[in-house]
Amino acid sequence: MVNHKRRKRLLKLLAEHQTATVQQLVEWLNASPATVRRDISWLAARNLLTRTRGGAENLLPKKRQFPLSSETFQNNIQCYAARKRAIARHAAGMCTDGETIIINGGTTTFMMAEFLADKHLKILTNSFLMAERLLVSSENEIIVPGGKVYREQNVILSPFDNDITQHHYAGKMFMSVYGLSLLGLMEADPLLIQAEKRLISQAEELIVLADSSKFARKAGLILCGLDRVSTVITDTGASDKAVQTLEQYGVNVVTVEPDEVAPNVGAPFFNPQYDLQSAALFQLDGQLDPQLDSQLEAAH
Repeated sequence: MVNHKRRKRLLKLLAEHQTATVQQLVEWLNASPATVRRDISWLAARNLLTRTRGGAENLLPKKRQFPLSSETFQNNIQCYAARKRAIARHAAGMCTDGETIIINGGTTTFMMAEFLADKHLKILTNSFLMAERLLVSSENEIIVPGGKVYREQNVILSPFDNDITQHHYAGKMFMSVYGLSLLGLMEADPLLIQAEKRLISQAEELIVLADSSKFARKAGLILCGLDRVSTVITDTGASDKAVQTLEQYGVNVVTVEPDEVAPNVGAPFFNPQYDLQSAALFQLDGQLDPQLDSQLEAAH
């Protein structure tokens, strides 16, 4: 393995395991102890890892200069997972083979991937983890828009109005949101609002996946009014008042029981550890690009 590829692999291993001994890295990288020690020294000198006695330690991912203001996918996927998985299962059951659907890049919508594995759909999604998962686990046709990848939020967003989404139309759009109120669907970031509105405009039916915690969350930006929402799928933790209010606005509300077991028990397709590691590696790639890649290529 050439130097820059081996060093990048070393950093990804540290992102996954947080710490490693020289001997562990020797086995994982199939390299000699001397080579591993040189790589550790080289990377430590450039503040890309922390050198420890007998090994190395991962650095915390750097905060981006201009991040989206919404919360990270890696954090959100751990919250209310049993509720989200039950909601995602019901949503996937609403899909019929042969149809075109749109799925946005949220943690609840991401969990639909497990239940779409046996479907035959055309899926437009701005979630790169959703696209990756379905490409390797299903025969669905996957379409992703062009734009910038925001790794922490697991979305691909374009600042331009004339992106690929305008050429696709779907009968249904499945959407996760930051919050839900009488004013409509709420989001926390202006760039997300811009991209999500374009997706909504390409779908006939808008189906919102929102666990009961979303009814208590407030944000400063309104994505769309409740009159645009066809169905809200939530869990049985939602209050009767919240459900009745949505129904008064003409929204069909479906409540589902949260899963009795956590998603990582008895559900091999959904592996929280894998997904957390995937999210961490995408964050690491953001740190490497262009910082490490340019250094590694120059040194090669």
